[in-house]
Amino acid sequence: MVNSGMNRRDFLKVGGMSTLALTLGTTGVMSLADQTKALASTADPTKGRGWGGYGPLLKDPNGIIDLPEGFNYKIISTTGTAMVNPSGDLVPGLPDGMAAYQGPKKNTTILVRNHECGTNHQFPVNGKNPWSKGAAGGTTALVVGPNREVIDEYVTNSGNIRNCAGGASTWGTWLTCEETRNLGHGFVFEVNPLDPENEMSKTPIRDMGYFSHEACSVDPATGIWYLTEDSEPSFFYRFTPHDRSQKLGSLQKGGILEAAALDELPGNMASTFAPGQKVGIVWKQVNPERAKEDARDLGCIRFTRLEGSWFGGGAFWFDDTSARSETAPARHGRVYRYFPATNTLELFFESNDMNDLRRPDNVTITPWGDLWIAEDGNPLGDRIIGLTPEANVYTFAQNFIDEFAGVCFSPDGRTMFVNIQNKPGMTLAIWGPFARRNSAKQFAMSHAAPPAGFAPQLSDKVLAYAEREGMSPLAAAVLDRHGVTL
Repeated sequence: MVNSGMNRRDFLKVGGMSTLALTLGTTGVMSLADQTKALASTADPTKGRGWGGYGPLLKDPNGIIDLPEGFNYKIISTTGTAMVNPSGDLVPGLPDGMAAYQGPKKNTTILVRNHECGTNHQFPVNGKNPWSKGAAGGTTALVVGPNREVIDEYVTNSGNIRNCAGGASTWGTWLTCEETRNLGHGFVFEVNPLDPENEMSKTPIRDMGYFSHEACSVDPATGIWYLTEDSEPSFFYRFTPHDRSQKLGSLQKGGILEAAALDELPGNMASTFAPGQKVGIVWKQVNPERAKEDARDLGCIRFTRLEGSWFGGGAFWFDDTSARSETAPARHGRVYRYFPATNTLELFFESNDMNDLRRPDNVTITPWGDLWIAEDGNPLGDRIIGLTPEANVYTFAQNFIDEFAGVCFSPDGRTMFVNIQNKPGMTLAIWGPFARRNSAKQFAMSHAAPPAGFAPQLSDKVLAYAEREGMSPLAAAVLDRHGVTL
């Protein structure tokens, strides 16, 4: 990261270059004169939405969540309270990954929610058709009405261990991932919120691998899934289904699992990447039953602990919650971006200061195109940090209770849902003056350059080499970072 001593206030000043992304594209370099000119033309950061965010956070008198002016929240589900149904079951603990779908009736939303419970929890997922007896994890569903009241709540799958994150399919189901590799657990299960606890929900998709899964996301253009692993070291996988029709039942037909490796660069450590660098990758097939061992033996890229993911606008976003490197030894985390069309991987951001970012977890592209990053474990209070395609940065929410998880939006984009995982676990609905849906800006975010403070510092030697060899300065920076003599 450039200017490793930069604090959040300094970063926000630099992040105000509203024209930076458009000037840089994804490979260019802005001169110091152009940067100065861009700074002069940016909006006043005190003017709220013009800055690219929603203004300063207001202290919540109830001590739950601080939000900008004009936003409201409602706690719609709390661990240990009775579910909104006749079963008498209690809301399970540790709510985590989540997705929102169109409900069965007009103006309703169905949330599918993970519960990261292990084998023993005070508030387990009590399903009628568990995959493994004694396992307390699983998923629940909440049907939310237009007034943001829960009108139904029920178990959708059970008998899992540590359902951490997952990913939404394009056909209305949820893939829930077990973050473990103990007691024969460590698989992905597909959950249909409209057909809870069916046979599919208790059938592991074994070809998607036996490892400590975190999250997964599908490229809607190809039907290929990308998966993250949450154990140290971690590997980055892709799953190509035999049936890429993107229909119910297609994943159960199996597929090919592969792990990412560096292409034509020495070493296999992600810690050698520098912010803004793009590297070519290749995919190496692994045996799903020993995916981690094969990835290690094949020399695939080693990350620290991969977390959340999101696919949007042609790019797959994911983060490493406790990554470190020689230039950023504090393990505050990194955000990556992978482009399937070019098979290139980019280190989008590396944090050196917990004021900038600390332990990124969920990543989400909002309906209006901003990138949102949720923190897990910031001693200064966990936040949801927003980044605009124009390279502006803002904080949308903060809490001092526990980690944020499961950030998602209703199909109409008017309500955001999020979990606070513990003490106690709760699911919140948040609404207010969100920006309108903008598909073009969603695509722009996935192809915008990092803010200036995120970009690598390029020496005159690197710039001269790039010009001499007819390559982009960032490509030259990659070579320099990996020890190639320039």
